[in-house]
Amino acid sequence: MDLLKIAQTRYTTKAYDPNKKIPAEQFERLLEILRLTPSSINIQPWHFFIADNDAAKQRIAKALVGTYAYNAPKVLDSSHTILFCTKADIDELHLDNLLNRDDLSGRFKDESAKEGQKNTRTGYVHYYRNEKGDIQRWAENQTFIALGQILLTAGSESIDATPIGGFDEDILSEELQLAEQGLIPSVLLTLGYRSENDFNAKLPKSRLQAEDIFTKL
Repeated sequence: MDLLKIAQTRYTTKAYDPNKKIPAEQFERLLEILRLTPSSINIQPWHFFIADNDAAKQRIAKALVGTYAYNAPKVLDSSHTILFCTKADIDELHLDNLLNRDDLSGRFKDESAKEGQKNTRTGYVHYYRNEKGDIQRWAENQTFIALGQILLTAGSESIDATPIGGFDEDILSEELQLAEQGLIPSVLLTLGYRSENDFNAKLPKSRLQAEDIFTKL
């Protein structure tokens, strides 16, 4: 797999072929790679809502109105759409769940190691919540690492993708009762196969020059 070639050729898809679907086994592979996304102190502050049928995609599209209406066809014509959500705060239940999973995975040689991991995570959460006062921003940064991971994965699997930040957060939160679950909507991702009418497929890729973004110290 040539990652440079993938980075050079993948692009943000603007129109999907509604008749082409990602094979179920291949999509499950994408989800497993998404599950394995790295995060700071392995905090995994996310939850993903999968829309893989017309009714589910219609629910997502409710938030693509007004200023954001141009994004609705991408969701409705996609093979699959994923809503990336972030925990609004990191509570004790989540921390306990992480620690229990670490324990079941065999990561601790003894109780001292387990207590050390617990204290480390608690210390980070305390720092971002109480000292920096931006725990939600820190958590959401981790969610965008997950977005980057699946975008690269989709490119490697010859699947087209579109990250979408333009949607009505209030409508989506109400539709899926996100606040009641302690979640905020961060970004949408549509996946599938490009339409012949996708104008962006015919345009050259554009990025800033290396000298504009790299400084060697």
